[in-house]
Amino acid sequence: MTKKEKLKELFKTELKFLFFQDVKPNLKEMGNYYLIFALLTTWLAGVGRYWDNPRADLWQYLGLGSVIYIFVLALLLWAIIKPLKPENWSYKNVLIFVGMTSPTGILYAIPVERYFSLSTSQTMNVWFLAVVATWRVILLFLYLKRVAKLSGLAIVVATLLPIVITITGLTMLNLEHVVFKLMAGLAEHERSANDAAYSILILLTTLSVMLSPVLMIAYLVIGYQKAKTADKTEHSL
Repeated sequence: MTKKEKLKELFKTELKFLFFQDVKPNLKEMGNYYLIFALLTTWLAGVGRYWDNPRADLWQYLGLGSVIYIFVLALLLWAIIKPLKPENWSYKNVLIFVGMTSPTGILYAIPVERYFSLSTSQTMNVWFLAVVATWRVILLFLYLKRVAKLSGLAIVVATLLPIVITITGLTMLNLEHVVFKLMAGLAEHERSANDAAYSILILLTTLSVMLSPVLMIAYLVIGYQKAKTADKTEHSL
């Protein structure tokens, strides 16, 4: 397969993946292509996310935050879900998957505040956040079902637990420099088109804290059952 054919196959597979089709990327032959593509699209989405944000730091303007984020998120997914005994589970594969979801973040780069009022821009950014979050959750669910071969309660827990941990962690880190200020109230000059989206983040964090104990108990029970089943299989061989 020539380089041109590989690139064509990569873009074709990416489009199918983003629209929820069952794809089987040739990672053995093209794994590095997919990895480079994942990092590049993540970087571009990161630059687009912060280019018009007056509160961002230099490393966020450069898109480095998003690139670092997918490495951390992939590690979190890999480590949390591994005890549930998924198939085809490696850190590199999970990293590629996370990176392949990055193009959905292009919605964040649309400068709606340049063309609409502050209140309208806030509403639109909330909808962008909802669409991207839902899109990525569905992609994760399908990945765990089709590739990792999880099912039943295991797939629900494996989908939701990393999400609630990530949401809580991002809020605690306060990378947007505004989340905790919202709790006390923003001055008029501090308001931006993203403030409504940050308020949704606070709501999601509250829900995440409430769901965490239930998901953790279910996770431990499923992990114990998987380990017990694996142990019985080893002894029967």
